[in-house]
Amino acid sequence: MKLNINWKLFLILFVTSIIASVLVLPYALALSPALASVFTPVVLIAQLIQSIILFAIAILVGLTLYKRVGFKIPILEGWLEGKEVGNYFKSILGISVELGVLAGVLIILFSFIFTSASSILQGAELTVPVWKSFLASFYGGIGEEILFRLFVMTVIVWIFYKIKKTPEGKPTTVGIWLAIIITAILFGVGHLPITGSITAITPLVIARAIVLNGIGAIIFGWLYWKKGLESAMISHFSADIVLHVMFPLILSSLI
Repeated sequence: MKLNINWKLFLILFVTSIIASVLVLPYALALSPALASVFTPVVLIAQLIQSIILFAIAILVGLTLYKRVGFKIPILEGWLEGKEVGNYFKSILGISVELGVLAGVLIILFSFIFTSASSILQGAELTVPVWKSFLASFYGGIGEEILFRLFVMTVIVWIFYKIKKTPEGKPTTVGIWLAIIITAILFGVGHLPITGSITAITPLVIARAIVLNGIGAIIFGWLYWKKGLESAMISHFSADIVLHVMFPLILSSLI
């Protein structure tokens, strides 16, 4: 497969993803005392090396395939090409934030279905200082969107595209929706390691992770498809602000 990479775009995504990986560490360590107890300088270096390798591969593959299946990164691409992107940014900002807030609210509401598991995890969340939760939101908006939308979702759409395409040579709507749903499930499963450091992994906890994270992932996947990667990033960041900053503040004020 011939690489046709915009290396400036690669560098921007790579650097911001590594910065986001560092910003999430205070939150992860505060959320899980068990994790903090084994997090030595050697482990930190190993974690950073792992993140560097993981994001380098994810971005490289994502940028190789995303245009082939009709996805876009319109704001960064336009900016790098010297185009005016302000109007497009304004056009996606509202819907991105609104759907992100909606995702956060829906996740909170659906969390009450899993009351026993949610109470343990929400209790742990309340012990985390707000500033650490705020910093962690950048990892959700940048790091997770690069991994799960630019990389995972793009690859899955590309696979379905190779199996079946429209008469115009584009991915089918069914293929894209299957990719969104599969990515949403993987996104939920991907949150289990940190959850497992807080509470036991049970079928209920697994179901909770897939359902709650899947709500957001479906919305972010749709935005990536229809509006571009930056829209999904803005939406994910907005959802995390609701979930990890605003909701804990509200709970704390009620206790």
